[in-house]
Amino acid sequence: MGSIEQQVAGHYTHGTLESAILAGLAALRNVSEATEIDQLASVDEFHLGGRAATRAVAEQLRLRPGLKVLDIGCGLGGTARFLASAHGCEVAGVDITPEFVEVGEKLNRHLGLDGRISLKVASALATPYAESSFDRATMLHVGMNIADKAALFSEIARVMKPGGFLVVYDVMRSGREPLTYPVAWASDETTSFVGSPTDYREALDASGFDVLEETGKRDFALEFFRALKARLAAGGPPPLGLHIVMGKDAPQKVANMHAGLETGAITPVQLLAQRR
Repeated sequence: MGSIEQQVAGHYTHGTLESAILAGLAALRNVSEATEIDQLASVDEFHLGGRAATRAVAEQLRLRPGLKVLDIGCGLGGTARFLASAHGCEVAGVDITPEFVEVGEKLNRHLGLDGRISLKVASALATPYAESSFDRATMLHVGMNIADKAALFSEIARVMKPGGFLVVYDVMRSGREPLTYPVAWASDETTSFVGSPTDYREALDASGFDVLEETGKRDFALEFFRALKARLAAGGPPPLGLHIVMGKDAPQKVANMHAGLETGAITPVQLLAQRR
């Protein structure tokens, strides 16, 4: 069976992700005037709300060129590429899924961003960085796969400079209704550790962070799903989209997450915290 982290990495592994993304980019080449970074956002921003959600995270970080940012659970590197290209930051990302990191690094080289972004295969609980290495940190849709939130935020606190800002954007528990699997982050409950906002606030405080803002984003997520379903009904899956990274059971994962939002079982929440 392997460790929980190995199971989580297995859940996210696609197998032919690079070729699928390159095929999608090729299909868009003659029909879209958007830059490749913007085209990739539909597949490499693997969180509810995609690029719009990433922008909201970036706005809270008070970014400026040259800041060093850590992206925990970087996936394919979409958030890292946006922060580096739009805000001039130096970004390091860690993820436990080797395929995500390998493909993300290739995309960085393809886009000429490899000098400003470095992605590594590593656990969020044991990152390969020295103390006080980063000015800022982001974590988008990661904590749902990590049971020990206190250990998670303690490790993030270790590598952040005092006064630095962390933005967490995760799916959190907002009700007691049961979740139906599969969902985007887990095939079943054995690798799903969805915590409440209270769980997050307490773990952050114990790890050396002050929570400055908390924003529930249920309506934002519901609108995202409504728009997604409308696009699929109108013309089927686009050349690039989250259905690629979610795999063949993407429709069921989307339906189950949407149902969880509708019943109030889960809600995406964004937290802004500052390292003491």
